[in-house]
Amino acid sequence: MDVALKEDDAQAHVHGVCFKTGPPARVGIELEWIVHDGVDARREVTPERLDEALAPLTGPGGLPFGSRLTREPGGQVELSSLPATTLAGCVAELRADTEALRRALAASGLVLAGHGLEPYQDPPRIVDHPRYRAMETYFDRDGTWGRMMMRGTASVQVNLDAGDETAGLQGYRSRWELTHRLGPVLIAAFANSPLWHGKPTGWRSTRQFVWERMDPGRTRPPGSGPDPRAVWASYALDAALLCVRGISSESWTAPEGLTFRSWLRGAPGVRPPTLEDLDYHLTTLFPPVRPRGWLELRMIDAQRGDDWVVPATMAATLLDDPAAAEAAWAATEPLCPNGSAVPADSVWTRAARLGPADPELGKAVRACFAATENALADSGAPDRIRCAVAEFGRRYAERGRCPADDLLERVR
Repeated sequence: MDVALKEDDAQAHVHGVCFKTGPPARVGIELEWIVHDGVDARREVTPERLDEALAPLTGPGGLPFGSRLTREPGGQVELSSLPATTLAGCVAELRADTEALRRALAASGLVLAGHGLEPYQDPPRIVDHPRYRAMETYFDRDGTWGRMMMRGTASVQVNLDAGDETAGLQGYRSRWELTHRLGPVLIAAFANSPLWHGKPTGWRSTRQFVWERMDPGRTRPPGSGPDPRAVWASYALDAALLCVRGISSESWTAPEGLTFRSWLRGAPGVRPPTLEDLDYHLTTLFPPVRPRGWLELRMIDAQRGDDWVVPATMAATLLDDPAAAEAAWAATEPLCPNGSAVPADSVWTRAARLGPADPELGKAVRACFAATENALADSGAPDRIRCAVAEFGRRYAERGRCPADDLLERVR
C-alpha cells in the first residue's frame, strides 16, 4: 500500500537518489531525432508510417547493441545507449545501432533529420498518454512554448557519473559546477536550430530559446551552492506539479500553481503524495543539467549525421580527463564574472542567440576544443573520434560558426 510522504523524507530521498557518488567511470549517450520524408521534408510523416518503419527494430535482435528505442510526443525517435565503461565503446555501439535505425527508416522512405528543432512543420502530438495530455494542459497556460518543445525539439544528451566525495575536479561538487560552466559553451558550439516554419528565428539555437521560456521553474539552471544536493532538492520540491498520476484513463492534470512542497504540506482535494509520486515528479523537471544518480547534460541540439559524436566526446572528455577539466574550468572563468561559480542566465541566452559568433563564448569554445583534442591525443583515443573532433573544430569553432549557420546560408 502507498504511504503518504513527509517533507523531511522527501528531501532526504532526493539527496540520496540524485547524486550517487563514486569515481567517474561510465558514459551513456541519448540521441533524439526528428524523422522526415526522404523526398519532401515538408511532408507529414504519419504515425502509421513511422510504426511500420520501426517495427523490425522492436523485437529481439532489432538493434545490434541493445540501445533502447522510444518515441517522443511529436514522433521524434530516441536511441538511448547502454552505460559503457569507455567513451570509445559507447560511441561505437551507439553508432552501430543508429545505422540500423537509419536502414530501417530508409526502407520506408524516411530519414533521420539532424535538427534541434523541426524547421518546417508544426507537428501534431502523436503519442497519446495521460502524461502528455497533462503536459499540454500545463504548458498551454503560458503560451505555445511547451507544445513546441514536446512536438518539435531534438537533442544529444550525454550521461556522466556524478563524481566522488573529494574536493577536486573529480568530486561531485566541482563536476556539478563544471557542467553548468560548460553549458553555454556546448549550446553555442553545437547550435543547430535556427529555423521555425522554414524561416530564421533570430536564434542559432531556437531549441534553447524555447526551453528558456516555457517554464523557468523547471527548465532554468538550478544554480550552485556549497552542496549541490541541497540546491537540487530545493529546486525539485519548489517546482510546480506538471501532473498527478491517476488511473491511465483518467486525467492527470495537476491543480494550477501547486508545487510538490505544497502538496507535501497538504492540498485540498488532492490525495497525499507518495514516494512514487516524487520519483515521477523528478522525471518532469527539465533543467540543462539533471541529476539522476548521474549527471544528464540536456542542452545540446541534435546534430546532422554522425556529428553527435563530437559533443558527446567533448562533454565526456572535459569532465572525465583531469587535465582537460582544468583547462575547461579556466576557459569558462570569463563566463562567470563577479566571483560567480556558474554563468548567469544571460550567458545561456547569448549562447542560444549568437552561438560562437559571440566573442567571449567563441573564445571559450575554441579553448574547449583545444583541450579536448589534447586530451584525446594523450589518451590514445581511436582515430575516428579524434578526426571527427578536429574536423568539426576546423569547420565551425575556429571560424566562429556553428551548424546553424549552414542552415541559415541555405535559406538565404
